[in-house]
Amino acid sequence: MADIFRSAFQNLGRKRLRTALTMMGVAIGVASVIMIGNISQCGTDALTHEFDSLGLSGLSISTLENDSQVVLTDTDLKIVRESENVEKAMPVMMQATSVQTTRITGKALVWGIDADANQIISLNVLYGRSISVSDVKSGARVCMVDENFSQASYKRNNIIGKKLSITCSGGTEEFEVVGIVKTGSGLLQNFIGSYIPNFVYVPYSTMQQLLGKNSFDQIAVKLKSGTDVDKTGDMLVQSLNRTNGSSNAFVSNNLMKQRDSLSNILGVVTLILSSVGAISLLVASLSIMTVMLVSVNERTREIGIKKSIGARKKDILLEFMFEAILITLFGSLFGILAGYGISYLGASYFGFALGIRLDIMALAVGFSVLTGMIFGVYPAMKAAKMNPVDALRME
Repeated sequence: MADIFRSAFQNLGRKRLRTALTMMGVAIGVASVIMIGNISQCGTDALTHEFDSLGLSGLSISTLENDSQVVLTDTDLKIVRESENVEKAMPVMMQATSVQTTRITGKALVWGIDADANQIISLNVLYGRSISVSDVKSGARVCMVDENFSQASYKRNNIIGKKLSITCSGGTEEFEVVGIVKTGSGLLQNFIGSYIPNFVYVPYSTMQQLLGKNSFDQIAVKLKSGTDVDKTGDMLVQSLNRTNGSSNAFVSNNLMKQRDSLSNILGVVTLILSSVGAISLLVASLSIMTVMLVSVNERTREIGIKKSIGARKKDILLEFMFEAILITLFGSLFGILAGYGISYLGASYFGFALGIRLDIMALAVGFSVLTGMIFGVYPAMKAAKMNPVDALRME
């Protein structure tokens, strides 16, 4: 068996260019499938990190858009906070508006939050402090901004103590910057940059004063570990509907499910693209059969000599099968190196961590070797069935 394997290995070196081109076809197919899998994993990892960086891991409660008679109030917030399985809950207000500093005027998404925000939406404070309880109680004109806003307005990260003006409901108020938070939209920023609005965080009570209302847009909820998010969301909605004397005025939004849905979409796209890559592997395997058939014709006399001195059909069959397998194995190895190398360069260029899909790699290599064996069977059987007398007559 070792002699047969050694002979198969040596035969690959006879027509080096032809062998190299065949291996290259296999390598391209394997590399394409691996890159598709890694790109998908990069996207999934980045999506997960993006949701985690924004704290989108629990649920939110809001009113239906078509029901303007019911709003979220302090009473509703108290009900949510006192509910079973709820660890933290905070009111949330949002307003897309214009923000002005001494240097720039631009669009921003202003968030009204409370002192528990950092425990619910994972604000990473880089400089200064978070919104405090006293800020909320007094309706203080203080704010936190993200680092992108700091860079855009003053070309530096730390702008603690600087003033900015926020326009709400036609009026403009001046706020002092007390905190700088890490930008949570890094994934999107890499692709659509300036189209993403800057985030500004103010006490929700201050925002209520500016907008002239005492309600909230949403209630963000952090649940206790191991809690069924959907079940708890339904329970909270029922409690709020019952308290407000309505039947269907509130809705819960499972933020984790949104992330999972997007991940599933990426998975389907990966499957489709991987199937396209598998076609290239199939084409490469057909080229293996072509090369092996040419090799059989070229070595007809050699096969006749081997059979005349005692080589069995099994020996000839195995020799050609080993050649086909070696081509796919070496091609797969080069494909793995190329696939991961290109994936690493691409991930580094876009600022992503390299996502590795070992399952995709195993499937690509397995499919390559399997199809190589299947398409190598016919040439091997053709060689094994040769009559030694007829083979020796061939020039």
